Amino acid sequence: MAIRKKSNKNPPVLSHEFIVQNHADIVSCMAMIFLLGLMFEITAKAAVIFVTLQYNVTIPVTDEQSAETISLYHYGIKDLATIFFYMLVAIIIHAIIQEYVLDKINRKMHFSKTKHSKFNESGQLSAFYLFSCVWGTSILVSENYISDPTSLWRDYPHTLIPFQMKFFYILQLAYWFHAFPELYFQKTKKEDIFRQIVYIGLYLFHIAGAYLLKLTHLGLVLLVLHYFVEFLFHISRLFYFSDERYQKGFSLWAVLFVLGRLLTLILSVLTFGFGLARAEDQQLNFSTGNFNILAVRISVLASICMTQAFMMWKFINFQLRRWREHSSSQPQSVKKKFVTAKGKTSRRERENGINGTVTSNGADSPRSRKDKSS
Repeated sequence: MAIRKKSNKNPPVLSHEFIVQNHADIVSCMAMIFLLGLMFEITAKAAVIFVTLQYNVTIPVTDEQSAETISLYHYGIKDLATIFFYMLVAIIIHAIIQEYVLDKINRKMHFSKTKHSKFNESGQLSAFYLFSCVWGTSILVSENYISDPTSLWRDYPHTLIPFQMKFFYILQLAYWFHAFPELYFQKTKKEDIFRQIVYIGLYLFHIAGAYLLKLTHLGLVLLVLHYFVEFLFHISRLFYFSDERYQKGFSLWAVLFVLGRLLTLILSVLTFGFGLARAEDQQLNFSTGNFNILAVRISVLASICMTQAFMMWKFINFQLRRWREHSSSQPQSVKKKFVTAKGKTSRRERENGINGTVTSNGADSPRSRKDKSS
């Protein structure tokens, strides 16, 4: 993301610069239209599709206590409207964090253009990863997914999911969809656009795949695991920008990154190769949402393995680049120390002679000046 320069001149209405400078206000007005639509009976039915979650089913908790009910949700085409509304909310929150937090820090630190762009990226992503990790962990604890790993594949397909689970996936999809217009709003450089699109596309592909294929339990666990490692990387990069001597966070991140990839592969193989492979119902059924067939299992597992391999390849290249930069900076530091030591020796030579001994130059010695005066 490039630096956004604020000028006192008012750009023409609906021009490129006008939209970039005022995109948060424009999007806020769009979101307010949907909220105001809830206040009127004519538009309430349409507005509620955008604001609230759809496809809820109320079922009794137990057979004995039929008076107590619980609301569960499944997905449908109306979820696209909800994702669109919360995509607008994500754009607004993105602008608030940028203007009231990151821009103020940037003005104090006086970063270069490259560091400015990376600092903004890490600042935005670290806030999102931290929020998602805390929320996702609370869902895992409340639904007992951590204490019982077999819940990742037991009772598949997971057609009905609780409110927190569905809302989590809706917001995840909304956030990563909002990243596409942010490429325009943040004036992303042309050479970085393709990398960002691939980065965003991988997230959308895997999150939407877990949501549509009823693999929400496994998807939530893998997302929390991945987000925690990514949060550690971006928060370490923020500390590194404030103090370049800070390297401990990257070392810890490197270890957890490898462990995270291994744990992701282990959980995926257990789910598709052990749990779902032994399920009784292995027939494709769109009405019940059962996608537990051999072709789907192999495709999903291959997709996860290829993604982990791609991330490891990027990780190895990153570590090799850091190692080369570190090794190339060492000879320069040694050379600087040698030049500094040599400079100190030369000053001593000018004062006391070579290697600290008094020179035999009779014109500079006090004795010679005394003899001449006598």
